Amino acid sequence: MADIVKHYDSGAVTVVWKPERCEHSANCFRNLPQVFDPRVKPWIKPENAEPDVLIQVVRACPSGALSILDDRPE
Repeated sequence: MADIVKHYDSGAVTVVWKPERCEHSANCFRNLPQVFDPRVKPWIKPENAEPDVLIQVVRACPSGALSILDDRPE
């Protein structure tokens, strides 16, 4: 069976979430609650933060369940 991978796009960046890898540390929710809210669906709303801030929080995910596809022009 293939692993589940979900994409949440803001237009500037896309957050990729792999639920099987998530350790539920809640770092994302604590550091950026306007984007990450497990009580609602969709639980990730990347448009609610500046891309640079979002990237920093996602890169701090201890399990690697969250990652970024950067769609911004270089």
